[in-house]
Amino acid sequence: MTFIPTKIHAVLDYLSVALFIASPWLFGFATGGAAQWIPIVAGVVVLGQSVLTDYEGGIARVMPMQAHLVMDMLLGLVVAASPWLFGFASYVYLPHVLFGALALGAGLFTKRVPAHAIQKPSV
Repeated sequence: MTFIPTKIHAVLDYLSVALFIASPWLFGFATGGAAQWIPIVAGVVVLGQSVLTDYEGGIARVMPMQAHLVMDMLLGLVVAASPWLFGFASYVYLPHVLFGALALGAGLFTKRVPAHAIQKPSV
């Protein structure tokens, strides 16, 4: 079931970039380790794919929306699992799990085709 319009997804993408990158300082885990760098790198990845995606928020528009959504889901899984994959779960895990879940949900629940790409019947 997809109910998030791609236009809203674009806005959420750019907001999530800011939140991902700022989160280590906002939530107190800016210690220079993996816990800090994973959301920063994730934010940069989301920014890059947002700029490249063929949707309302894209600039270059060379990446299909479906590829963007698959990347969102994969990124979400990696970010959510990162506290255990990289061994910092005893220090911090909740922001990573929540951000990962949000990215996964955005990938699962966003419409697959942007509004500008839907073929309208000719009259």
